[in-house]
Amino acid sequence: MRLSLAMLCGLLLALLSGCDPAANRMPDMAFTQLDGSQHRTQALSGKVTLVHFWATTCSICVKEMPQLIALHRRFQDQGLETLAIAMQYDPPAYVMQFAQVKPMPFRVAMDHDGALARAFGGVEATPTTLVFDRRGHEVKRYQGEPDMAALSALLTQLLAQPAR
Repeated sequence: MRLSLAMLCGLLLALLSGCDPAANRMPDMAFTQLDGSQHRTQALSGKVTLVHFWATTCSICVKEMPQLIALHRRFQDQGLETLAIAMQYDPPAYVMQFAQVKPMPFRVAMDHDGALARAFGGVEATPTTLVFDRRGHEVKRYQGEPDMAALSALLTQLLAQPAR
């Protein structure tokens, strides 16, 4: 019996030691919006936040951008914050041109050195969409095109929860 209990305790400790409570939290990172203004992700704390990694060279990203714009417009008055981050390999001139042709009503930033992608859990593929609750906890990560109906339902649920 002692051996079994000791093994169980050891297994439990091993499992818990791999749990990092900060691993699923929004990192506090500086970012520069397309207009040159400097911000920190910490400014988004207390808000339901959608962080979307994309690239102008990603056909799915370009196709889904109007849907993300509509989603943002639908929920912005309820407190949704959206941050679209163009990947490091996306030429800044392409991103600027895209933003001029298809104005985005939310924050748009460039990840010039890949630091934002690394900080948000090693994002490598586009599109990648992360949803954070008001406490800054990541509640959902979509790799590839998100199911917009499911994303909308999740945002409705999160925005209905009281701020703490």
